[in-house]
Amino acid sequence: MSEEFDFNKALDALRSGQNLTGKDGILTPLIKQLTEAALQAELEAHLEEEIADNRKNGYGKKTIKSPSGSFELETPRDRSGSFEPQLIKKHQTHLTDEIERKIISMFGLGMSYQDMASHVAEMYGLNVSHATISAVTDKLLPEIKEWKERPLASHYPFIWLDAIHYKVKADGRYESKAVYTVLGLNLEGKKEILGLYLSETEGAKFWLSVLTDLNNRGLKDILIASVDGLKGFPEAINSIYPETEVQLCVIHQIRNSLKYVASKNQKAFMADLKPVYKAVNKEAAEAALDALEARWGDLYPIVINSWRNKWENLSVYFKYPEDIRRVIYTTNAIEAVHRQFRKLTKTKGAFPNENSLMKLLYMGIQNASKKWTMPIHNWNLTLSQLSIYFEGRLDSVLDI
Repeated sequence: MSEEFDFNKALDALRSGQNLTGKDGILTPLIKQLTEAALQAELEAHLEEEIADNRKNGYGKKTIKSPSGSFELETPRDRSGSFEPQLIKKHQTHLTDEIERKIISMFGLGMSYQDMASHVAEMYGLNVSHATISAVTDKLLPEIKEWKERPLASHYPFIWLDAIHYKVKADGRYESKAVYTVLGLNLEGKKEILGLYLSETEGAKFWLSVLTDLNNRGLKDILIASVDGLKGFPEAINSIYPETEVQLCVIHQIRNSLKYVASKNQKAFMADLKPVYKAVNKEAAEAALDALEARWGDLYPIVINSWRNKWENLSVYFKYPEDIRRVIYTTNAIEAVHRQFRKLTKTKGAFPNENSLMKLLYMGIQNASKKWTMPIHNWNLTLSQLSIYFEGRLDSVLDI
């Protein structure tokens, strides 16, 4: 066996500036000693349980690469060859589980494959290829599949839906694909991503498949859905959740309107538009919309027509008190999730396949979810108001 770990020598090395961990770190001999002692204990336990005549048979040697540096490990052997060590298995030359966890952790921070490879080389003395890193992160795929198919609660008072676009390679060329995020607010007032759906196009047929998936996973009722003008969504949701109210994102409507207003008129136009979306009730909002049309209708008919055509779904929030209005009139909640996605994907110009994209977005969800530990502001009051406005819809799930 190797010599005992010399603590005084280690302290001297530490004072001289030698690293604790990493390649040739101070702790490497200690890790070696502890590992060999554990393997020896494993062999002794094995020999005690062995019925046939068996005994120790010296040591083998192999180089192990660990977070604390590389070292030569003496591995105990038995005469019959029946001993199968568990701490460091036969033919294992590095601590793979820990390295894989590190790689996945770095992947979840949005690090590039090159940066990950450099970090692993520095920490473990191992050269890993991009293909190896991809194979390690592929271990997320079964976890992602299980997450996508997990059961959902039966009732979500609010859901938000919005899309974010990426370039993904398909059939030898890169195509723009949309990832549609479904964010829910559960009965505890906490946010929860219900699903991610990848598609090249949107429409009633696509949304019908999304809503059918949610329904099949146990979601039976949604009170209000806030969306960003998603094509075909109102028609699709009416067929699966006919009682759900659909609120179009007012902030997106304002932004889209300003695209068609000359820059010199935008300040004045916004001053006249503000009384529409900030009105105390629907009647006041409609009066303000009439005034907006009277002043700007001839100059910007496309903008006024857009508000008129979408008014039924743009004006849903006016019927509710302030706490509910604040939650539903915009899809800002889901935009915060998309900011997390962009933080992870900003170093990636495009993705070689759908799996590579979904792996990174899944890690983004895990990062975002860590912050969703508390209910939204005034949730108990909001829930009480919802139980009144949507009489009977929450009775089966509220503990009252």
